[in-house]
Amino acid sequence: MIRIIITDDHPIFREGLKRIIEKTSDMVVADEASTGEELLGKVGEKNLDLVLLDIAMPGRGGLEILDQLKTTNPNLRILVLSMYPEERYAVRVLKSGAAGYLTKDEASDELIKAIRKISDGGKYVSPSLAEKWALDLELGGEKPVHESLSNREYQVMLMIASGKTLKEIVEELSLSVTTISTYRSRILKKMKLSNNAEIIYYAIKNGLVE
Repeated sequence: MIRIIITDDHPIFREGLKRIIEKTSDMVVADEASTGEELLGKVGEKNLDLVLLDIAMPGRGGLEILDQLKTTNPNLRILVLSMYPEERYAVRVLKSGAAGYLTKDEASDELIKAIRKISDGGKYVSPSLAEKWALDLELGGEKPVHESLSNREYQVMLMIASGKTLKEIVEELSLSVTTISTYRSRILKKMKLSNNAEIIYYAIKNGLVE
C-alpha cells in the first residue's frame, strides 16, 4: 500500500485528489497538510511513502520545503503538483530532488500513473517535456541564465516578472523588505540585468510568465 500525504492550501483541491486516490486499491491518503510547515511536522511523525506537494503555498514555498524534505528525509518520494506549466518549474524541482512534476490540469489517470511510477523508484515527466529534453541534449544547447539562480531567487524573480509589487512579494513570502531587496540585487547581478523591466522582458521571452 502506497501511503500518501497531500500538501496544498486549497481544501477543495485536496478533497478532489483524495477522492481520485481512494478509488485505487493500492494507495491510501494517510494525511493532509495545508502548509509546508505543517507537512514537515507530519512527515516526522508518520510512516509515509510519497508526498504530493504544491509548488505555490503561503509562507515557505514548495521549492524551499522540497529542499528541506530532501535533507531530512532523502528517501521520501515527492511528486510536485502545480498550476504552472512545466517550462517554468519542472527542471528545477527535479534537480532539487523531486521524483516528478505534474500540472494540475492533467487527467486523474495520469496522476495515478505518476504516483505508481515514482513509488516504483522511477521519475515522472510528461512525454512532451521528455521530448524537449532529448532535443536539447541532441542540440547541445546552453543552459538558460535563470538556472544559475537559487530556488528562492528564482521564486522572487518570477514574482517580479509577473508584476507583483515589493509589498505583495514581502507579504506573500513572509520575508522582510530588506531580504527581498537582497534577493533582487542577486538576481540582477547573476542574470546581468539592470532593472525590473529587463527581468520582465527576459521572463516573457523565455516563456517563464505569460
